[in-house]
Amino acid sequence: MSALAIYVEVPFATFRQSHGREYGQTYPVPPPSTVYGMLLSLVGEIDTGKHCGVQLAIAMLSQPRKSKVLRRLRRFKVKDYSDSRNTIPEHQEILTDVQFIVWVAPGTEQVSPTLSQRVEQALMHPTAVQRFGCLYLGESNDLVNVVKLVSDDYRSDARQWLVRDNQGLITLPYWVDHVGSRETRRLRYQLKEISTEFPPDSSWTTIQSPCKHL
Repeated sequence: MSALAIYVEVPFATFRQSHGREYGQTYPVPPPSTVYGMLLSLVGEIDTGKHCGVQLAIAMLSQPRKSKVLRRLRRFKVKDYSDSRNTIPEHQEILTDVQFIVWVAPGTEQVSPTLSQRVEQALMHPTAVQRFGCLYLGESNDLVNVVKLVSDDYRSDARQWLVRDNQGLITLPYWVDHVGSRETRRLRYQLKEISTEFPPDSSWTTIQSPCKHL
């Protein structure tokens, strides 16, 4: 399998759990759906279904530290924007020092160029990409500090791989329904140290919309 390896570094990030309300919990690692969205943004693609079938494998290079902040959250209950009833306090979990490598493989994509090809071109020739907004991972203020092709500096015999495991304690979305939650799809994972430079079979996640038959 031909795959492209990308190094990503984010100083602060929140991968908000969908069931969180007044307490904003974060997933402990970046979900495949979030990483996929970042890659689409990187290449300037606004159609989330464009590269369905692509496969991602994630290996953590850091152990992000979790902290908690108190912030104001706006939920509109009355028409007057300035009304205090529209503002409520919320505790939000934040991860510090998120570093990982994501491998991108064509999988069962039905388009050309594939996402991995577009990402490689975007990183090698960034001025040729037409996109808008900042590149972030997670919430819209979680800006990506570094994204680049992996060099020998990041090669290692052992990594903390995010692997699929039906008994795993980490449940992450690989496809998110942004209109509601009905079509959101999740898998169970665990972080496992494996002595391999390349992604093991259990580390690959296929990004697939439930509305598409690939």
